[in-house]
Order: sequence, then C-alpha cells, then structure tokens
Amino acid sequence: MHIYLMVSPTEALITSMLESHEFGAYMATGSRKTAAEQLVFAELTQEFGSDFDWEYARRSCVPHPDGSPKHSVYLGVYRVLERIPLDVLGNLYLVTMDGRCLEIAKEPVSPPLYWKGYALYKELCPVTPLVASSLPPEPFSRYLLDPTNHISVPAIVFADVKIIDLGNMEHTGNVGGLYDHGGQEHMQSCFEEIKRHPGKRSKTIDRSCSNRFSYQSIGQGIFFARHKDGIICYPMPDKEAIRKYHYEWGRSANFH
Repeated sequence: MHIYLMVSPTEALITSMLESHEFGAYMATGSRKTAAEQLVFAELTQEFGSDFDWEYARRSCVPHPDGSPKHSVYLGVYRVLERIPLDVLGNLYLVTMDGRCLEIAKEPVSPPLYWKGYALYKELCPVTPLVASSLPPEPFSRYLLDPTNHISVPAIVFADVKIIDLGNMEHTGNVGGLYDHGGQEHMQSCFEEIKRHPGKRSKTIDRSCSNRFSYQSIGQGIFFARHKDGIICYPMPDKEAIRKYHYEWGRSANFH
C-alpha cells in the first residue's frame, strides 16, 4: 500500500496499490484516458499518528475481485496538509496533463541564488493566491505560519516563481502562461510597493490564477512548511537538466 498527499489541484490523502508514476498517470488522465489534469503530489514514507484511519486503508486498499489493483482509497480531503509531519514526506511528483511524472527528492532550504530584494510566490495548498513578498522562502514561510499574525495557516505549500522583465515581455523565454493575462502593470506596481515599503512582507497579486500556473514558471523549487516542523524544499531542475535527464517529461510540460 502506498500513501500519497495530493496538494494540487486539490488537497487529499490517498492510499493506492499503484506505484507513484502509475498513480500520477491514473490521477491525471483517468482510467479511460479521458481526463487531462496537471497535479502535484508527494509520496509518504510511512503511516503516522491517529488522525487518519489506517486500518480502514489497509482493509480497503486491496485488489479487486478480478485481481486488478485498487487505484485509490481516500482518507481525507479537508485540512489534510496541516496534519502531515514533514519527516514522513518522501519524493515529490510533478505530473503533466498526459500523465508524465517528474520525481524530485527533498533537500534542506538554501538561500536564493539571485535575490532581487523581493520574490514572487504561487501558493498551492491550502490557499492558492499569487503574491509578491519582500522575504526569501524560509522567512516567508515563518511569516505565513506565525499564529500571532492576524491571518496565518498551520501549514503551506508554495512555489518560488521566476520573475521576468515585465518591460520586455517579448524576450522572456518560455515561462508558461502565468504572465499572459494582461496584468503586468498591476504586478509591477505590487513589486514597486514592496520595494518602497521594506516592512511590507507580502502583497496579493492575484487570488485565483491556478489555471495559469505551469511548471515552466517555477524558479528555485516547491516548498513545504509546517508550523511545528520548519520547512523543506523540492528543488526544480534547470532547463538543461530537464532536457538531458527528463526529456519526455519536459516535452510534455512544454519546456522544449
């Protein structure tokens, strides 16, 4: 039995008899290959705690009468992320709409290589806005998770997003559709506000841009943070590594 934490496009804890790449293909395309959905999930390394009914999972996640594997047994679809300790997270999988998976191992968080004094983050779970921030990923996560703040969350998954030259859109390269919605002036004004007011930690740019978020726009990586546990990073391979080691996935994800 495998245990998977889905964080995008929805939040869920799912057990399955399918190996991770088979599970990703099944969830993205469906059993009859009629669905088409980009999704992000992590495999968990073990059962944990008593918040979820592991006995039900073991009893239900068994082969069908014809011997075919059980594809999915849902253990939770609400407030799941906050109940998952970071130390049980295994590898992360970025799945394209045709079911191809990119597998990424977790690493400790390192400082950004090219810090502009501000950042762009796409929050993925449990909330999903696009935000500008004056904080690098680790302090940004601490700010979001701080229960003494007026608004906070107990856990968060977010992606660092590449920041392009908004005044030179024709020469930005392939960064997906995140910047193609005609809101460049608004985004630039949010960055300018962050720079003018160093004490301002974040500024919401878009409350609902999930359908425009693509893997090409990911910069440093995807981060999982939990108030009790800290933060970990799944670093995004660069374009050259994707072309060399993950060519079919990169083609499916429109990297080349």
